[in-house]
Amino acid sequence: MPTPAPQIPTTFEDGRVSYAIFQLARAHRGYATTLLRQMDLYPGQELLLMHLHDRDNQTQSDLLASVGLDHSTVSKALRRMQDAGLLVRKPAEHDRRVMIVQLTDKGRAMREPLAAMWRTLEEITTRNLSPRQAETLMKAAYAIVNAINARPQTEDLT
Repeated sequence: MPTPAPQIPTTFEDGRVSYAIFQLARAHRGYATTLLRQMDLYPGQELLLMHLHDRDNQTQSDLLASVGLDHSTVSKALRRMQDAGLLVRKPAEHDRRVMIVQLTDKGRAMREPLAAMWRTLEEITTRNLSPRQAETLMKAAYAIVNAINARPQTEDLT
């Protein structure tokens, strides 16, 4: 049975596109979280794993820069992933203050399950879209991301 459409608060009358994006992001993240939990992962950990699959043995700082998350979020995720046996962190030989992040065999074995999870997520996400609609959505999404990232840093809400 489909979930009933939420009632849009009147406050959002002037923000209908933003409210639709909020609902989309919420639904997508919720489903992705369900798929990740089946693999004993938390949201965000898959991105770290995918970046490590592309380039293992990188510094924690480089990994942080590649995923675009804040330091505390990445540090907490890496600690959990280390506790789960997916990776190890060790000081770099050239500078003991620099931490190198390395996948374990268990972490490397997550490559195909993660790829399968993303294929499933993509299939469900685009199920009701034509290829042209999916392409248009993707272009629009990146245009929105670029507009938000290029916004002035100070905004007057009055």
